[in-house]
Amino acid sequence: MTEDNHAIGIDLGTTYSCVAAWQADHVEILVNDHGNRTTRSYVTFTDSKRLVGDEAFNQVGRFPANSIFDAKRLIGRRFNEETVQKDVKCWPFKVIEGPADKPLIVVNHKGEEKKFAAEDISSMVLAKMREIAESYLCSKISAKNAVITVPSYFNDSQRQATIEAGKLAGLNVLRIINEPTAAAIAYGIDKKAGWFKKRNVMIFDWGGGTLDVSLLSIGHGVFDVKATSGDTHLGGEDLDNRMVNYCVEEFKTKQNVDIGGDAKALRKAKTACEKAKKALSFSFDTDIEIDSWYKGEDFHTTFTRDKFEGLNMDIFNKCMEPVNKCLEDAKMDISEVDDVVLVGGSSRIPKVQELLQEVFKGKELCKSINPDEAVAYGAAVQAAALSGNVTGKLQDFTLLDVTPLSLGLESMEHDSSKLYMNVVIPRNSRIPVRRTTSVTTVYDYQESVTFPIYEGENRIAKDNNFLGKFTLHGIPRAPKHVPKFTVYFDMDANGVLSVSAEDMSTGQKKGIKINRDRTKN
Repeated sequence: MTEDNHAIGIDLGTTYSCVAAWQADHVEILVNDHGNRTTRSYVTFTDSKRLVGDEAFNQVGRFPANSIFDAKRLIGRRFNEETVQKDVKCWPFKVIEGPADKPLIVVNHKGEEKKFAAEDISSMVLAKMREIAESYLCSKISAKNAVITVPSYFNDSQRQATIEAGKLAGLNVLRIINEPTAAAIAYGIDKKAGWFKKRNVMIFDWGGGTLDVSLLSIGHGVFDVKATSGDTHLGGEDLDNRMVNYCVEEFKTKQNVDIGGDAKALRKAKTACEKAKKALSFSFDTDIEIDSWYKGEDFHTTFTRDKFEGLNMDIFNKCMEPVNKCLEDAKMDISEVDDVVLVGGSSRIPKVQELLQEVFKGKELCKSINPDEAVAYGAAVQAAALSGNVTGKLQDFTLLDVTPLSLGLESMEHDSSKLYMNVVIPRNSRIPVRRTTSVTTVYDYQESVTFPIYEGENRIAKDNNFLGKFTLHGIPRAPKHVPKFTVYFDMDANGVLSVSAEDMSTGQKKGIKINRDRTKN
């Protein structure tokens, strides 16, 4: 590989991000300017400048309302979604409704109010990761090409928004790949499992904001994803928020003061609670101490592991649902799973590991790969393979991924006024994929037909995620059910969807490529 042709792998995380590159037949995790192998996914706007990464995190105490984190929980979402509204109440920064129901983050910078979309903030974090890579690789050209990871259950708009963030950061996004798939690549190469006997591996990837579970068959250099499941709004941040709310209520009881709306106080509490949460993975109790939390009043409470688990037990139980769904979709019994691999910082929590072992009848969990670095590691391997400048074991590397959500058309069934979801590409179909379906008119003498596109698993169309629509005009007038149309669904290797339709009587065609919050004909 030439010095000016490196491709990097980036794990764009909710709480932390990580960047890696393939160097001399191995993966190198690249260290930032603070000497850390992972970088905080924070952007802080001070009075005079913009800070990104660890430097931004170090200033959150001074600028709580101008310190942005959790951008990944907003990316590709609508402002009025239930999960967004829930998060807005916990964040010290301001989020408003923008055009087309798009959430916009509001900050004050250099005396002006500025508004940013989530992909703008994510692009700043990605640009920081590119800067780290360029500093390490000593080449401005070398860090332009990148593979970026996303949660396996990210929908189309979230994936598109991530690609847009990459472009805004000046990156050429070679591929978007799923986080647990990247972790499986890291595991396979680390254990050399990918080049020997086939193994069925479940990746349990629980980070700061998302949970991903994927089941793969790994062998002879082929990483074959059998099924994937998850929750794009379930992570360690939710545990932090529970602890913060507990502390706020305890302070309210002791001092008769509600500080739930004080951005600076909430920021202090979040930092203290995050630290305590991490400590409880290794200790049975820890103290939460916040000096001068509010108007000079200190706060102290002891958190035991039992209290922490009791507070969050519903979240821990919810983590097991995608595990069971993934096994069911893959049609695989727990006895057929050779390895259960833990990835993501939240997977360190003892209660989660205990519940996983219960599901797998006491099977020993694999903790051999670094849970914070594995996703970036796998992304770097995929980046090297896609760049075409690989040697040795990567020459035989093949990745076979799947689509996480079913895709289809809104349709009206005979003798029914309800609009149903007609699935064209079922979830867990291998990508890239092309499928077709035939549709017809539902009214006599229609002159146009509209094709609404959805993704999701609900039988009723409107209960799924609407992706976009397009219309064929000028079709020949005819009784209902006579005109015939063929609809083509094409999903590329990034999991991005294009849909087109053809009038079989005239040959007229039209289609769209689904974009972030709009469609293009």
